[in-house]
Amino acid sequence: MEKLRICFAGTPAFAAAHLQALLAAQHSVVAVYTQPDRPAGRGKKLQASPVKEVAQAHTLPVFQPASLKPITEAEALAALDIDLLIVVAYGLILPKSILDIPRLGCLNVHASILPRWRGAAPIERSLLAGDKVTGVTIMQMDEGLDTGAMLDTETVQIEDSDTRLDLEEKLQIAGQTALLRTLSELPAKQESATAQDDTQSCYAAKLEKAEAFIDWSRSAEEINRQIRAGIGRNPAYGIIDGQRLRILEGLVANDATDGEPGQITRSDKTRFSVSCGAGTIDVLRVQLAGKNAAAVADISNSRPELFAAGKTFASSPAT
Repeated sequence: MEKLRICFAGTPAFAAAHLQALLAAQHSVVAVYTQPDRPAGRGKKLQASPVKEVAQAHTLPVFQPASLKPITEAEALAALDIDLLIVVAYGLILPKSILDIPRLGCLNVHASILPRWRGAAPIERSLLAGDKVTGVTIMQMDEGLDTGAMLDTETVQIEDSDTRLDLEEKLQIAGQTALLRTLSELPAKQESATAQDDTQSCYAAKLEKAEAFIDWSRSAEEINRQIRAGIGRNPAYGIIDGQRLRILEGLVANDATDGEPGQITRSDKTRFSVSCGAGTIDVLRVQLAGKNAAAVADISNSRPELFAAGKTFASSPAT
């Protein structure tokens, strides 16, 4: 099979890893699309996306339109004379005028075994739901939201200790594997593509900041999932002594609930325990407002009163 002329579209580090895999496998990537540079850091300087950085390192042409809807964008893509467009966490909607251009269509690497989680945040939603298995789907894109026919899948186990970052790393490896396998057998994969069962789909909406607030009346298991899902993007937090406290690492304790929801029931030099609606969470790592993340052990040595038994987290983020 002749080498395909491939265009790649993606933005974050997860996508950049897939671009790296294509290049390492010596696929013919002729151009890259990524979102415009964004202000970042304290100085708010424009920063290139991880995908752009990889593209530039390999001297690939980079396109950064704010939208793909103008006819001029379809004309620019058509001028590349590509066989295939591969999309990984790009962040822009592909209109029909774009989808129709590549000779073999557009493939998407989606971080869920479709149709389980369609939408922007499949990794976080799978953790919050308590799923034990997830994976990656290689999908032939259509005009719907993650509704295209499935060409290949690669499953991943979700361990009870996995954070969003852990799971993203597993899915990144699974996605690279599935994508390269699909490309090596593309005609057969497209011929045998499987339609999705729309009745089995769930919408993986992007997490809102309000979802990071911990409602201590929920079970310890649910709160533990919330903590794990928030690592790296929207860390779970509570309000204590009128101050925001991010909870970055916790464990579901085997103890029975022995206080009101949100009440610190025990505290020692390495952790403090918070009573939940059902069960107890042992908190091991936190971040105080304006401070770096730290182990509870490091903070307790100098400020043991912060997490004293008997203190209670607020029931509302406005408190």
